[in-house]
Amino acid sequence: MKNTACFTGHRIIKRELIPTIVTSLESVIETLIKSGIIYFRCGGAIGFDLLAGYIVLKMKKRYPQIRLIMVLPCENQDLKWSPADKKRYRQLLVSADETIYIQSAYDNQCMHKRNRHLVDNSGVCIAYLTNDRSGTGYTVQYATSKGREIINIAKVT
Repeated sequence: MKNTACFTGHRIIKRELIPTIVTSLESVIETLIKSGIIYFRCGGAIGFDLLAGYIVLKMKKRYPQIRLIMVLPCENQDLKWSPADKKRYRQLLVSADETIYIQSAYDNQCMHKRNRHLVDNSGVCIAYLTNDRSGTGYTVQYATSKGREIINIAKVT
């Protein structure tokens, strides 16, 4: 757990903020790698999760010891996604070092189970949180209650 970080963030990110978020994420991930973090757990949701997953893959070129672990709520998470989002998601899954499914089918608890699994198996939670009334807000509150270090990219950028 001490050598593991997870990601949580909003699904919708303003396009003009993406370059700044990418720069901040790269800096935070590199700092964590240098401090001994080698496992990065990603929930695979549209938005921040996919962005973070792709940055970890990019960082693997420079730091081949790191691992991307996809922790997904269910096997059909992308069922109602657009074709473009499905393509990006599936490319990330193929490139990940490991994929964990919390359960086989969707139900109204699988996202919360996924989020708790991410936090329970990580020492650091890297978030993009701008609105506490969201799944990301819940996950950051849960991580705080578990004593995890929280790095909110929204406050860094």
